[in-house]
Amino acid sequence: MKDPFSPKFFSLMKSGIKKNQIISDAMAGIVVGIVALPLSIAFAVASGVSPERGLVTGILAGFLISLLGGSRVQIGGPTGAFVILVYSIVEKKGYEGLFYATILAGVFLILFGVMKLGKLLKYIPHALVVGFTSGIALVIFSTQIKDALGLPLESVPADFFHKWIVYGRTIGTINPYAAVTTSATILIILLSGKYLKRIPGSFMAIVIVSLLVKLLGIPVNTIGSLFGEISGEFHLAVPTFKGEDLSFYLQSALVIALLGGIESLLSATVADGMISGNHRSNTELIGQGIANIITPLFGGIPATGAIARTATNVKNGGRTPIAGMIHAFTLLCIMLFFGKYARYIPMPCLAGILIIVAYNMSEWRSFKAIFKSNRYDRIVLLITFILTVAVDLVAAIEVGVVLSSLLFMSRMSGIAEKRIDHVVDSDVIEDYSSLPRDLGIYEISGPLFFASARQYIEVMKEVGIRNRVIIIRMRHVSFVDQTGQKTLFDALKYLKSRKITVILSGLNQEVTENLLKSGLDSILEKEDIHDSFKGAVNRGLSLLQNKS
Repeated sequence: MKDPFSPKFFSLMKSGIKKNQIISDAMAGIVVGIVALPLSIAFAVASGVSPERGLVTGILAGFLISLLGGSRVQIGGPTGAFVILVYSIVEKKGYEGLFYATILAGVFLILFGVMKLGKLLKYIPHALVVGFTSGIALVIFSTQIKDALGLPLESVPADFFHKWIVYGRTIGTINPYAAVTTSATILIILLSGKYLKRIPGSFMAIVIVSLLVKLLGIPVNTIGSLFGEISGEFHLAVPTFKGEDLSFYLQSALVIALLGGIESLLSATVADGMISGNHRSNTELIGQGIANIITPLFGGIPATGAIARTATNVKNGGRTPIAGMIHAFTLLCIMLFFGKYARYIPMPCLAGILIIVAYNMSEWRSFKAIFKSNRYDRIVLLITFILTVAVDLVAAIEVGVVLSSLLFMSRMSGIAEKRIDHVVDSDVIEDYSSLPRDLGIYEISGPLFFASARQYIEVMKEVGIRNRVIIIRMRHVSFVDQTGQKTLFDALKYLKSRKITVILSGLNQEVTENLLKSGLDSILEKEDIHDSFKGAVNRGLSLLQNKS
């Protein structure tokens, strides 16, 4: 059995890292560090804690996750996914409650890794992930309205609907300077993303807007007016443990661990697709766990893999954990030498950054695609989304997982009762030995759903890269859920990027219609989708003749 803890960094050090790659990683790390600065501050403030706690998290957790994690390019730190959960914990039990919940979450993550549950967390249905992510995005957006519009409110109700009722009552007290500051921030981020892609938009917005607010004396709240000066020091502190709150700590810790585990493995999986690599899921969980145990001791908050920062790392040339460590070091330097200037950052500017973050988190395209798919995924999506917004994230995840399991069982029993009115893929060629070596055959047997998709697709990719043309037989695929569809599409794009032609054969009418509705024809030519295996083989032979 493989060791569940085998950090990528140490494996790469043993095999050797080229000097050019180290330089490329260092440059990528500096860029990501600059990107992480405003986000670390913004996520901390939105979570109801002081800005330096976000920076401490980005530095310590970011370094440890890169050093001890199972991904080459994962960037760790505070993320938007935790904002609502952290805010709720702090509101109920203060930072002391968050301290122990985070440490216990780290213990849970290590246990998940040791018990080799990394692959199990990958089976969380895509519809459920999009449901709670979109819900979190909407709640984050709603929490920023006060600062974005400069509403003179001492506190805002935690309940989503009560919050908007209060906003409606105070709409006449908008500070126009705050509204303009927020709008300017959003505009700078959007324009920089379009015209100045090498300069992080959120960082540029903070610098420009903070300077203008300071020089022009614009009357808006700043970090300094609300939190004072950001400390450039690390302090080891352990708050008093309250035995009567143990059940609260444990419940909160489990949710932090589950959310952090799902988010980090999702980010690592996305990164794998970008660099054609494979992360070590159990090692990643253990690395995340260690980071979440150590970081709170110095005042940090929960951390996990950050998809946007990880993607930025890859796009800027990062290919080893060195980039993540340099990112942490960059943040440390900024905190030590420029942290005192962070007090001038306007709160409407942070609100503008978080509004952009919420929009990017919303995954509205995925939401729309799932909403148009089968009713099972649609139910999971809507229930999870509504519970996240109207109740809380704990209920959303718990109900979503149970509901997904029940609907899956219902779906499988329904399939067993269906009569097969016609046979698809009846003209079968069983003698593969006569086929050319460059024509690969791979068959998926059974439904392509959240519990089986990753296993099927990983093997499909391994088979595919050994051939110039690969035929995927899907005659026994009774249905494809949203997770299976997304995983299949990712694999098709991966093989296409490797100049490998994929032909699908034997799809039933319902599966074909759902895949085409979701954009299959934008990945494959219509000539590469066949009812029969014989037709697919003829197409493959024709393609090989043209390529030779």
